[in-house]
Amino acid sequence: MAKFGLSQSIRRIEDPRLLKGDGRYTGDIALPGQTQGQVLRSPHAHARITSIDATQAKTMPGVLAVLIGADLQAMGIGEVPCAIPLKNADGSPRGDTPRLPLATSHVRHVGDPVAFVVAETVEQARDAAEAITVEYEVLPSATDLATAHEAGQPQVWDSVARNTVFDWEAGDRTKTAALIAGAAHVTRLTVVNNRVVVASMEGRACTAEYDAEKEKFTLYAGTQGSWLVKNLLASSVLKVAPEKIRVVTPDVGGGFGMKLYLYAEYALCAIAARQVGRPVRWAAERTEAFLSDTHGRDNITLGELALDADGKFLALRTKNYANMGAYLSTFAPFIPTGAGTKVLASIYGFQAIHANVIGVLTNTVPVDAYRGAGRPESNYLVERLIDTAANELGIDRVELRRRNIVPS
Repeated sequence: MAKFGLSQSIRRIEDPRLLKGDGRYTGDIALPGQTQGQVLRSPHAHARITSIDATQAKTMPGVLAVLIGADLQAMGIGEVPCAIPLKNADGSPRGDTPRLPLATSHVRHVGDPVAFVVAETVEQARDAAEAITVEYEVLPSATDLATAHEAGQPQVWDSVARNTVFDWEAGDRTKTAALIAGAAHVTRLTVVNNRVVVASMEGRACTAEYDAEKEKFTLYAGTQGSWLVKNLLASSVLKVAPEKIRVVTPDVGGGFGMKLYLYAEYALCAIAARQVGRPVRWAAERTEAFLSDTHGRDNITLGELALDADGKFLALRTKNYANMGAYLSTFAPFIPTGAGTKVLASIYGFQAIHANVIGVLTNTVPVDAYRGAGRPESNYLVERLIDTAANELGIDRVELRRRNIVPS
């Protein structure tokens, strides 16, 4: 059998080094002349930026650069993109949430990046960030997934009506509805999957350097998707050829999906490194990570399970309100749609399934894949429906499953 053939055990080779404390993480990278970056973030869930004054910050000890959104626009910096071109049920394209690495006219969640300071030390960068004066006009915010899509709620984006950034469906709507209408029994259930935040061993961090002679960037980041970050950073944000960017991923220190995406801070460090001519490092403190890392889950799902008189499953219908946060993260629309709905049938037989997913924008941190990426939520819903149906019909839960498992 080949070394990497089917069913062949693969010996782990990284464990001894990590267990002995010899891991090399992003935070361990120290380049000659390395500087420190600090992000100034919005304290408001939703507000219009009326003015930014960084005059004092630019003159403080050790400060090398202060960047705001207008500076990035003047440089021709592009947006941090969503990579999923999802279509609505009617065939129209999903809504858009254009996002520069730094906010320009509005902030849309607590923690939204507003300015980036580069200084000789972390303390100097932090002090300078605190010296930046930002005037806000606070606006009404929509933070509750259960109501954000209703008429009359505050708009996260004026261009996205009722905060519904997509309305997607899959399956046979007509057949599913007919089976439910004629079923001997229908179990209905609403399941809430709460929002979660990743707490990895090493938080997000990055260091970027720029070779002016070769016009090349090198980004050191504990990312789960080096090529993804490289290509999106090149094509969408910096607008350079992919070969002009090298992404180096040391030991990751835990990711769970959260470290897969292109983040604003990666772009900011690269932009700043080119401007100051020295490497720029940024590392999130734990509290900052809660406001800037993508979150997971945050769904409200309505499920209907139709059964015949013998307890056989006929149809499954789901309607899922999926919180996207204030911006569409890299893979966000795919998680509750293409990923989550693919496993709705699980190991059971159904004559028809129909799934409807409503992507809802709120004035909260963006949501993306986390540990299973939409699939655990679907499995949880189906198993809860089966347990509830068993209780309603007076059938043993195990027996009901046995009747409906797809035979081998």
